[in-house]
Amino acid sequence: MIIVCQKLLKFLKISGIALFPFILIRNFEDKKNKILINHEKIHLRQQIEMLIIFFYIFYVIEYYYWVFKLKNGYHAYQRISFEREAYANEHDLNYLKKRKFWSFRKYL
Repeated sequence: MIIVCQKLLKFLKISGIALFPFILIRNFEDKKNKILINHEKIHLRQQIEMLIIFFYIFYVIEYYYWVFKLKNGYHAYQRISFEREAYANEHDLNYLKKRKFWSFRKYL
């Protein structure tokens, strides 16, 4: 389910976020943004595969690992395996149909 959540996401300075089972987006127009929605759907699949809670735990651990190593929050975000998989495949609207289980591992 896609929910428009303008104030929160504007405050966080992000266009969208997947919080199982929802996709929160900043603008009504983004409901038509197939690339953004596909990116977030990839995250939903990752969350399901990792039984949701382990996704968030691993995401935070990986983020802080990269922050410590790179000394830059944005660069750390870009190095997270979940994000790397989602960004690498967000333009392929058929990706989830052919995606293999735990495909994010090859982005570690």
